[in-house]
Amino acid sequence: MEGAMNEFVSVNNLTKDYQTESETITALENISFSLERGEFVTIAGPSGCGKSTLLHIIANLLEPSQGTVEIKHDRSNEKQLSELGLVFQKPILFPWSSVIDNILFPLELLGQKKSGRERAMKLIELAGIKGFEEKWPHELSGGMQQRASICRALISNPSLLLMDEPFSAIDALTRLKLTIDLQRIWKEEKITIIFVTHNIEEAVTLGDRVFVLTARPGRLVWEEKINLPRPRDRKTAATSQFQEYCSKIYEKLGF
Repeated sequence: MEGAMNEFVSVNNLTKDYQTESETITALENISFSLERGEFVTIAGPSGCGKSTLLHIIANLLEPSQGTVEIKHDRSNEKQLSELGLVFQKPILFPWSSVIDNILFPLELLGQKKSGRERAMKLIELAGIKGFEEKWPHELSGGMQQRASICRALISNPSLLLMDEPFSAIDALTRLKLTIDLQRIWKEEKITIIFVTHNIEEAVTLGDRVFVLTARPGRLVWEEKINLPRPRDRKTAATSQFQEYCSKIYEKLGF
């Protein structure tokens, strides 16, 4: 009963079918789970298992074929202007706008760009791109562009941040640094995060819990609670406990 009272996101019996000319393809089948406010949850599984589809349904960008998603609004947060923040695999920044103008764009749509500048600068510093706020996107590396995208997703004080393989196109060293920085941002912002990845080590590094999906149709085959101290970094990944978590998840995926 106590867990139900603290429920923030509830996914119930979610299924997603796609109809082609010759057949019905099931991308997701009977997915159910719940999150408490402030959790960092990762969703892991092989390519094509429906991870991104699941995230897009939670974001209300896709309609499920059956099942429901419920997100409980935090009415106590007066600064919250948006329920959801989204970060995609590739940073989608306007090339004709500076970094800070890209970050402030959601507030510009609400007529609050001027009042949001102080928060934008705070996020820029938190994300490690201070000094680059007036640069153009093409002047930034891929990792820095993705940091700017994270800032833009957070500018409206969302209660839930959805991240769809945001580090997959970034080199290994930058990716490692971003996983460390994202943990710091999550702690500072006190936000709930759902992070999709096909990288098991990344899922274990970041998640309080790891939800494991099977190959298509995606089914929730396993949930692993990660009891490792934070922040988690390269040294964490070298521990036997970390390796045991990864091995267990690989086994659940049939490797």
